[in-house]
Amino acid sequence: MVTKALKIALCVALSGTAVFASESGKLAARAQKSFKAGNFSKGYSQLDRALVASRKEADLNAESRILIAMGQVRTMSLDFDMADSLFSHVSNNVGKTTRTMLIKAKIGLKNATEKFSEAVSLCEGINKDDLDGIADELQGAFYSECAIAYAGSHRDEKAKEALKMVDKRLDDDTGIYYWTEGRLADLLNQGDANEIYLKAEKESVKANMPYTTANILYHRAKYLSKSNPSKSRELLDRCKTAFELMGLPKNSARCAE
Repeated sequence: MVTKALKIALCVALSGTAVFASESGKLAARAQKSFKAGNFSKGYSQLDRALVASRKEADLNAESRILIAMGQVRTMSLDFDMADSLFSHVSNNVGKTTRTMLIKAKIGLKNATEKFSEAVSLCEGINKDDLDGIADELQGAFYSECAIAYAGSHRDEKAKEALKMVDKRLDDDTGIYYWTEGRLADLLNQGDANEIYLKAEKESVKANMPYTTANILYHRAKYLSKSNPSKSRELLDRCKTAFELMGLPKNSARCAE
């Protein structure tokens, strides 16, 4: 069974298409399983085929969600220009859930490239009506990215308000709350971010999420680079190996720096 954490990691874009008994839906469901197992090359290939199938089916909503998922995967693999290009091809004629998915994905891209003020603008520019009535998981993922954006812009109170919304919208077993809390502690230099990251890492391991675990290792290593260089090096070696085995060379190289 696909965990809640994976659905949130890909902004429930894939699960939104997988519920249909269409060719694109079946391919999207297979891609979801591949990403969960850390098989990024295979998963992306399946998404590419799902995109072609959605266009053959003339299903604009499925096409848009697959494009969003592909862009998020490109963000995760540090292919930022390609991610931005994919997001630009998403149709404007979609429902509020898909619009929110796209905005959340764009905020995630801005956060990944540390353009936090631009991410904040996206957070504050969303139509609040679009957030009403959509799935709690998507709302929680949106507020998680916004909390990180506010923290990166050193807007402490707004970051903490968004973190509270993450807590309200998501179950404790997702690990996303700890991840968000850890990023806030890190970016705002408040509290022991390593301790919180470690909680997120344990949840990620429990949910069998290889990518998320390796990404947390990278941020733990960065946080500990000055206070505990030997531990930082150990964590970087682990994340380098993990990303290499997932077929994510840019991520692996970043851990080797």
